[in-house]
Amino acid sequence: MVICNQMANHVSSLKRVRQEARRTEVNRRAKSRLRHQIRAMRRALVSKDPSGAEKLLPVTFSIIDRSAKRGIIKKNTAARYKSKLHLKVKALSTK
Repeated sequence: MVICNQMANHVSSLKRVRQEARRTEVNRRAKSRLRHQIRAMRRALVSKDPSGAEKLLPVTFSIIDRSAKRGIIKKNTAARYKSKLHLKVKALSTK
């Protein structure tokens, strides 16, 4: 658990601090997972590996969609990520 530098005076305030610490940790892990997956996808694209990129695409889309649903990223950002990645995979597989 993360120790915060706030000193709350009420029981409800203490509870809120604990909840925020837990949520922050969950959100941080989810955002990190999203970034790692997008990085892996981009590495596959840079290495010009069409089969690897096509295998990673559904997994990446799933993580992007889940992140958008949970509010880690906005819906439009998720759509933009998916669009750009899909276009690059499509261009790689047609070459």
